[in-house]
Amino acid sequence: MELKYVGPKPIISHTGIEFDNNKEDKYVYLNIVVQFHKTLNHEYFQDKSYKYEASTKRLSSQDLNDELKALCPDIETIIDMQDQETDEYIQHDLKRARDNSVLNEENRNILENNINLMRDYFIQRAVNKSVYYCAVDVLAKLLKDDSIDHIIVPMYQKFSHVLHSIQGSLKKQNRPIDTKLEIYEEDGKLLVKLQVIHQD
Repeated sequence: MELKYVGPKPIISHTGIEFDNNKEDKYVYLNIVVQFHKTLNHEYFQDKSYKYEASTKRLSSQDLNDELKALCPDIETIIDMQDQETDEYIQHDLKRARDNSVLNEENRNILENNINLMRDYFIQRAVNKSVYYCAVDVLAKLLKDDSIDHIIVPMYQKFSHVLHSIQGSLKKQNRPIDTKLEIYEEDGKLLVKLQVIHQD
């Protein structure tokens, strides 16, 4: 399966399909994770502070897929496992729809059809999410292994989201690493700083 954008989280019922725009497809963050990794993955000679250039060109779909395969060598296994896991979840939802005693037969059929209609959409979102967290874990490992003290990026929602994900990944390490996010203004621009608190 190829990584591609599908859209926000669907909410499925017997009355139709709606989308929760607050639950964006993780695909929209993949380019940022890869760019962060490319920016930070080099030798440091003095301090370990590096500002991400927001004007960095977005990667093409093919380049993004290639970069992600390099970051997550077991990406095909991740995709296959997530595909199977999500399909099992969908089968469970279909069974619940069929067994729903609150709905009449017509509404049960509509609900079942709506779930089937969104099957590929669900699977693609789940695959995108798994690959995203794999790439975030690789980025968090880079911060840990290279003892990078902090990252400073423009205060954009997508950048902040990725930094939050990195925080979560660092917290779940064998030896959890504390972090702190700080928003501040410099030269009239809002910036966000992820401080990584390494312990010797």
